[in-house]
Amino acid sequence: MRKSALALWVPALLSIAFAQTLPTGVKKITAVEGITEYRLENGLQVLLFPDPSKPKATVNVTYLVGSRHEGYGETGMAHLLEHMLFLGSTKHPKPIEEFRQHGAEWNGTTSVDRTNYYETLPAGDENLKWALELEADRMVNSFVAKEALDKEMTVVRNEFEMGENNPSRVLFQRTLATAFLWHNYGKSTIGAKSDLENVPIERLQAFYKKYYQPDNAVLTVSGNIDEAKAIAMIAEKFGKIARPTRKLDKTYTVDPVQDGERTVTIKRVGDVQSVLALYKTPDGAHPDMPALNILSSVLAETPAGRLHKALVETKKAASTEGGIWQLREPGIMLYGATVRKEGNVDEAKDILLRVVQDVIKEPPTKEEVDRAKQSELKQYDMALNNSERVGLLLSEPISRGDWRLFFLDRDNIRKVTPEDVLRVAKLYLKEDNRTVGMYRPVDKTDRAEIPPMTDPQLALKDFKGSAAVVQGEAFDPSPANIEKRLTRDSLPNGLKLSLLPKKTRGATVHGTITLRYSDLENSKNRNRAPSLAGMMLMRGTKKHTRQQIQDELDRLKTRISPSPTGLNTTRFTFETTRENLTPAITLLAEILREPSYPDNEFEQIKQSSLVGAERALRDPQGLAIATIRQHLTPYPLDDPRRPKMPSEEIEEIKATSLADVKKFYADVYGASNAELAVVGDFDPEEMKKLAASLFGDWKSPAKYARVPSEYKPVEAIDKTIETADKPNALFASGMPIKLSETHPDYAAITFANYMFGGGSSSRLFARIRTKEGLSYGVMSHASGHPVNESGTFLAMAIAAPQNIAKVESVFKEELAKALKDGFTDQEIAEAKKGWLQERTLTRSEDRALASMLSDNEFEGRTMAFQAELEKKVEALTNAEIVEALKRHIDPAKLSYVKAGDFKKASAPATQ
Repeated sequence: MRKSALALWVPALLSIAFAQTLPTGVKKITAVEGITEYRLENGLQVLLFPDPSKPKATVNVTYLVGSRHEGYGETGMAHLLEHMLFLGSTKHPKPIEEFRQHGAEWNGTTSVDRTNYYETLPAGDENLKWALELEADRMVNSFVAKEALDKEMTVVRNEFEMGENNPSRVLFQRTLATAFLWHNYGKSTIGAKSDLENVPIERLQAFYKKYYQPDNAVLTVSGNIDEAKAIAMIAEKFGKIARPTRKLDKTYTVDPVQDGERTVTIKRVGDVQSVLALYKTPDGAHPDMPALNILSSVLAETPAGRLHKALVETKKAASTEGGIWQLREPGIMLYGATVRKEGNVDEAKDILLRVVQDVIKEPPTKEEVDRAKQSELKQYDMALNNSERVGLLLSEPISRGDWRLFFLDRDNIRKVTPEDVLRVAKLYLKEDNRTVGMYRPVDKTDRAEIPPMTDPQLALKDFKGSAAVVQGEAFDPSPANIEKRLTRDSLPNGLKLSLLPKKTRGATVHGTITLRYSDLENSKNRNRAPSLAGMMLMRGTKKHTRQQIQDELDRLKTRISPSPTGLNTTRFTFETTRENLTPAITLLAEILREPSYPDNEFEQIKQSSLVGAERALRDPQGLAIATIRQHLTPYPLDDPRRPKMPSEEIEEIKATSLADVKKFYADVYGASNAELAVVGDFDPEEMKKLAASLFGDWKSPAKYARVPSEYKPVEAIDKTIETADKPNALFASGMPIKLSETHPDYAAITFANYMFGGGSSSRLFARIRTKEGLSYGVMSHASGHPVNESGTFLAMAIAAPQNIAKVESVFKEELAKALKDGFTDQEIAEAKKGWLQERTLTRSEDRALASMLSDNEFEGRTMAFQAELEKKVEALTNAEIVEALKRHIDPAKLSYVKAGDFKKASAPATQ
């Protein structure tokens, strides 16, 4: 139908009207695919990305400062400052408590080129105004005080020590330091321990005042926002900050062209071997970067990548890895392999280097390049369907020079040819441009000249972008509205359906299918067959190989993945779009019903599982958690409910054969006791028909019964585990509790735990991390079984070995206070607000909602169960909370397990 002239003019008139009503001092710069850029007079760059399909908004501030900008003696300063900005500013002295009050998901991250801070919270003018005010205030008014530094430094040092426990991370850091002679990219973002411990507060304050300014920041606001209101709020909150008079100096250090292979060897206590090779690359905006990305995928993708086929499928390595650092200045691409202790790491290194170099002799095929491109482009498409994800991902192209590089990279990947990939391989995959584990003199060099810096504006001069993703509806995630929208049904074989249609951004659909099978008796003496049977489902069907499954998922822009499950439960989640829903569910049905269980894939899974278990053999965290879980769940040795130690897991993995896995599948798998939950843009009637055709005749061969969970009181223990050469330790404490989700005390215990150790504003977090500066990570967890009165209370914290005793002492003090006096009225009021908003955020995530609906169906519940729980929490008093705590938590019955290198920590310091 032909539009009237007036209809054609209306959008333009509205656009002009909006432009004319922009706040004073705000200028519109450009717009690409639904994202609009503005600039304030003080230099602040603003990106707005409206998306009404979910009831939440994300505020993200990216500062163009990272470890690249640190001076001598300042390593780790950018990351340390990131921590400090969560310790308060003039108008917001306790931001972590405010995050809880507003139900926000929040964090900050530091990289080599940038630092960012973000919060995702329920949409609304009040929450948005608060978030903008907080970010504006801490941009220039954060305390950055000496007293806070003294405490937070030890937290960051603990994070450093945690990384020192990870062999792969240590190898990467040392190899990176060898690859770069002068540039700060060779220094770990976490910094040197000596710098963390000795940095003067004056230098940290100067660093903050220099870089944390509006002209060095990009504010991104995405989600369910009114653009006109948002830009007005931003102008009000940030516009009053004066443009700084200082001038930022550009970094100018450039590493010389590498003139020979460099090597490094690390020797530490452990059970897993690794090899890593790094190659220098251009900066992230360089035109070679798209082809280099595809080259990395051709070499390192799993399972199609050449390294996987040459090393993992031949059993020379347990796993391979690869990727590229796309940075503001010239960076690296890396390739590595992990080898079990009894393997030959030297042979794996030779194979890895040969495969990488042979990509020049055996150029990438069109099939390899097309597969890699399809996989890369799928990630862009799926990201653009989630405004929150885009709002955070934009920090990376921003740090490389311009946010629009995100879209330019995508468009340029579409153009990559096999010839392009071969060309960049010849340029950069040179022996003299490589850093591995040894040094060799050579008669003739073959150096890789890294091109000069790229001007992003020149690269973007003709760039316009593609059409913006289709918007979804504004959806109310309240239990009542979810229940109102929900359709329930069941198939003759017993499979239950929970269907929640709604319009979503990008017409996305999320879902989960949960298969429940067998009983306790039928699960005994199976070793690892139940878990390996589920892991193997994605490794091949009677119609498709593992690679063909992955290719089909990429073609359909779909994700299918197993989720953590119970003893006799397998759950798969999926994410797709309305147009691809039918082929995606059809493929999922094929994966579940027609597994081929190929021999080579089974061996790969066993090797990977063994590596994971072997890593835990001497890891403080893995050993402590496994020890206390096993103690608190005292089932007999042959009972599958008994948690396993890493050594026991290794024995079970080795003892499980492919025949065992196939037999377990044949004995129990079926859909007679299953739930299918779907949330998103789909037609419920069509979904019912599709489910009936794909799963309606799939009956379970074995009788299903819920595995019972029994409350068994245990004797309290206090156990210390020595783990040599591990700078980080773990503290754990816990006890069994008689609690079910229907118990009268469930609401009180759940909420009490949230205040005590279940959140970032909890008592344990505030005392152990914020006040004492002892730990980077501390938490507690209280659980109740859905039916049986069998639950667990557990608390954990990581810390330096010499600080574990103090952590234990503080934990006991805080628990005693909670049991004696409970919590203040202000704590309770703020926690209730935050707890309820966090639950609202969870229900606004379609994937989480699908799992919730599936569990409700299994338990015979409606959303009224969630609403009733929230109602009970809202009505709780301090007296009721304390009484419930006393009924279930007895300090005398708590067990303690600590693991770490305590001998080294207590040894006298050497001169």
